Amino acid sequence: LARVPRGMAGTTVRRRLRTWPKVSPVGRVAARVLAIAGLAVAGVIPTTPARPNGETTLVVPSPTTTSSSPASSRATVGSAAPPASGQPDRTTVGRPTTGAPNSVSPAGSRVSDGPLSAQGAIDPHSTVYWAQSTLTLDTAVPLTALTVEVRSTQTGGVQSTGQWQTGPSDDYTITVQEVGGALVYRWDLKPGRTVPAGQQLFAAQYNHATGQRDADADSYDVRATAADGAHAVRGRFTRTK
Repeated sequence: LARVPRGMAGTTVRRRLRTWPKVSPVGRVAARVLAIAGLAVAGVIPTTPARPNGETTLVVPSPTTTSSSPASSRATVGSAAPPASGQPDRTTVGRPTTGAPNSVSPAGSRVSDGPLSAQGAIDPHSTVYWAQSTLTLDTAVPLTALTVEVRSTQTGGVQSTGQWQTGPSDDYTITVQEVGGALVYRWDLKPGRTVPAGQQLFAAQYNHATGQRDADADSYDVRATAADGAHAVRGRFTRTK
């Protein structure tokens, strides 16, 4: 009886083994051909390699995108266009009218305003320690008011030694005083007096430090009233030889 089960069990095992299909040599050859063909196809078709971890991607900006640096932005926005070539920036200054109260003529030139004309000169007889500034005033019409000032700049040791004029002394109020670093000689025509048409001389005399005195800063100022209104001339003194 014991042998019977063992025999049955062995029979069963052999039957199970017989249930697997047998692969023929032809099938094995076909399988190998398919495997080789698959490897060949895999070698022909490229595969994209996997991106390694940590790879940095560079982004190239488009050529149409323009970026300006802070310096260029400041230069474009905050700066004005340069002036056109041949047109430099300049300020126009009006030339004072000849004879206006604030205009001073160059040394030695004659200044005119209406009926008035004047010229200043350093007397040729001046010495190394004494000088005379002479103002020549011409008027084409009588003057009902007249003020003459001669300013001798304080260049060192300048002290008045006198003054004179061609008109009567009684017709003028005459003063000499130092004002603003200059010795100022002043003639004021008294009320009710008249200066006739013609030439008038006004002279200022003074001592000064020994040597050739520089009179470039000396000046005169004349204000007058005639029948046609007020007139004024100003100028400087030139040294005559």
